[in-house]
Amino acid sequence: MATVLAIETSCDETAVAIVNNRQVYSSIVASQIPVHCQYGGVVPEVASRQHLETINQAITQALHQAQLDWDQIDGIAATCAPGLVGALLVGLTAAKTLAMLHNKPFLGVHHLEGHIYATYLSEPSLNPPFLSLLVSGGHTSLIYVKDCGSYETLGETRDDAAGEAFDKVARLLKLGYPGGPVIDKLAQTGNPRAFTLPEGKVSLPSGGYHPYDNSFSGLKTAVLRLVQQLEKEQEPLPVADLAASFQETVARSLTKRAIACALDYSLGTIAVGGGVAANTSLRKILQASATEHNLRVLFPPMKYCTDNAAMIGCAASHHLSLGHTSPLTLGVESRLPLTQVMKLYYSKF
Repeated sequence: MATVLAIETSCDETAVAIVNNRQVYSSIVASQIPVHCQYGGVVPEVASRQHLETINQAITQALHQAQLDWDQIDGIAATCAPGLVGALLVGLTAAKTLAMLHNKPFLGVHHLEGHIYATYLSEPSLNPPFLSLLVSGGHTSLIYVKDCGSYETLGETRDDAAGEAFDKVARLLKLGYPGGPVIDKLAQTGNPRAFTLPEGKVSLPSGGYHPYDNSFSGLKTAVLRLVQQLEKEQEPLPVADLAASFQETVARSLTKRAIACALDYSLGTIAVGGGVAANTSLRKILQASATEHNLRVLFPPMKYCTDNAAMIGCAASHHLSLGHTSPLTLGVESRLPLTQVMKLYYSKF
């Protein structure tokens, strides 16, 4: 397998890693959360400037941590889609420059494919086919993983992504940004059955509901109305109970659809990726349901749930070993379906 230096700058983490197959030699992640907290969310222009200030140091640290020099690097990779255009450009430009300077193959990597590969980093036995549940601030999808670069989207969110819903509810409860970790922490002391909240359903034109698609905007609105009602009654907000009830509803909704999808497609393994994969309720409820249905569920280590370059490097290493490389004319795309991932590469074989 190839040793790849990978760069991830799709949103608000400046990350660089060196990976060979499923072995991580180094992983550097510089978070911008303290910078964006004051705005209540990620400001794209600010994120781009922070990447510019941090990227060179992160590359140097990754090489030092791995104790490798450029002669031992087989390829250079960077996330090219989807994400914030300005942020993506920083990483992509750095990767292209390094590839030209050191005469190395260049690879542009799809961010969601990286999240799929995050589980590979800790599971040597994981191989396709399997079902991937991708849950993050920007994406909530059920992906049929058939092979490297071969994916079929079976379910997705019709509105808010799961992580986005966590951020919006945290804002309603005045808990700050990012919402996922603080809601998860508060939920540990709350009663998940304190409030009955609606599970979002997506109607089908022919009647009934889509079995795998999620919707979280109605849940978010239900929390808003509940908060307004409690404030109108001049009652102290039971923030921990609200957090626990909301989190439990999201976890059960995701679990219900993931289990149904895996059973319907006869896929014995569910691999979870994305920032929401770190959520304790999702881990507990999905694991319990999977065990009940004789399914295997895999979660990446906490450090690989949120955006990182190790997962990008793992995907790039596999592609490079198959002879896939990207042209230096490759640009960034804010939106690109995972099913079109192979448009990023041409094959030498």
